[in-house]
Amino acid sequence: MPVKTRPDVLGDLSDIDAANVARCAKVLLRHPLLRPGGPDGDMLPLLYRYRLPLQEMFATLLGYRLVVERRFARLYKSGPGEDNTRGEVTLSPRGYAYLCLTMAALTGAGRQVLLSRLVADVRGAAAEAGIDIVDDVSDRRALTAALRHLIGLGVITETDGTVAGLVSDSAPEALITIHTDLLGQLLAGPLAETTTADDLVELAASPGRLGAEHAVRRRLVENPVTLHADLPAEQADWLLRNQRRESVVLERCFGLVTEIRAEGVAVTDPEEYLTDVVFPSTGTVARITLLALPELVDASDRSEEDFRVDGRVPVSRARLVEVCGNLVEDYPAAWSRQATDDVDSLADEVADLLTRLSLAVPSDDGWLISPAAHRWLPQPDDSPGKPVAVSDTPPEPGWSLFDEEGVS
Repeated sequence: MPVKTRPDVLGDLSDIDAANVARCAKVLLRHPLLRPGGPDGDMLPLLYRYRLPLQEMFATLLGYRLVVERRFARLYKSGPGEDNTRGEVTLSPRGYAYLCLTMAALTGAGRQVLLSRLVADVRGAAAEAGIDIVDDVSDRRALTAALRHLIGLGVITETDGTVAGLVSDSAPEALITIHTDLLGQLLAGPLAETTTADDLVELAASPGRLGAEHAVRRRLVENPVTLHADLPAEQADWLLRNQRRESVVLERCFGLVTEIRAEGVAVTDPEEYLTDVVFPSTGTVARITLLALPELVDASDRSEEDFRVDGRVPVSRARLVEVCGNLVEDYPAAWSRQATDDVDSLADEVADLLTRLSLAVPSDDGWLISPAAHRWLPQPDDSPGKPVAVSDTPPEPGWSLFDEEGVS
C-alpha cells in the first residue's frame, strides 16, 4: 500500500501542478522575501497563481505564514533561536544591531530620506536603546553593511548617490527611497507579545501549533543533518515513529531526498538549489576539510571511553591543528599559500565550515564530530596499487551514519 503524505496537501492537484507548487516552495525557502528584480523574482507570477495551495501547505506542514501579492511574496519562517551558525555572512554582530536600528528609523522616515538624516536617526535610536556609538571606520562599515543588506532585499533604493561613502570621514550626501510595502513585511517575530530581546528570540523560534511535528519537520527542511540525540525526547520519539512518512512528504512537497540511518536523518537537495554551503567544494579550506575527515573520525587508536553515546567523536583543537598541519606539509603545492600560512587560522576555518555543515559542535576543549561525517569520507580512485590484505574478522560494532535503522 503506497505511503501517503499526511496531511496530503497536494492530493487534489495534478502531477504537473504539484511539481510547480514544490518548485515554488523551494524558491520561498531560499528567498523568504521575493520581489521583482531580486533573485528568482521571475517566479512571482507562478507563485501568485499557486498562492492558495502554497499557503495551505506551509501552514499545515511547517506552521509558516505566507503572504503573496503581485508585487512581492513573504514567507514568515521561524527564527533560529540560540543557534548562531546561520545568518547573513556579510553582517557582523554590530551590523545586525545596525540593521535593527535602521529598520526602526525607517518606519518614521516617509517615502524618501537623505542619507545624513537617516544616519542621524539611526544613531539617535541607538542612544535611546543605550547602545554606545563609536564613530570610527569599523563602526561606519557595520552601518554600511546593514544598509547594503536592506538594498539587497529591495527595502531601500539608492535614488541619488550611494551609501558606500559612509566609510569616509566626510560622507557625500545621498537620497534614499524607502519601499514601505516591503519594509512592513520584514520583521517576523511577534513584537506585540514580547518585552525583551530574549523573549523575541524565544517566541520567534517556538514550534508551530502542532508542536513536535512542526518543530522536527522545520529542522529537517532547514538543516542537512538531524540527529536523534540533538532533539528533545518528545521530538526524537516523533521522528522515529514518522521518519518513513516524512521522507515521502519532503520529496513530494519540497523535492528533497532523505537518508534514514540509526543516528538520525540526512536531507539533501539533488539540485543543490537549497544548499547554502556546498560541500565537497573547491577552495583550499573545503578540500582540506574533506581530506581531514578520515583522520578526525578515525577510531583505531581510541578507547570506548572516548566516545559519546550519541556517536560523536571528540576532537581537540590540538588534534585539528595537527591534522591540518600534516595535510599542508604533505602536499605543499596543492594549497593556496594565503590560506595555509597560518595553520591555527586554517584550523579555525575548517572548524567553522564543519559547524555550518552541522558536522561539528563546539565542546569544552575542541569539537564533537557528528557520525554523519562518515557520509563525506573521500574514497580513493580505483587505480592499480599495492595489494591490500583483507581480514576475515568482522569489524567491531560502532557508530556510523550507514548503520541500518534500528541496529544497536
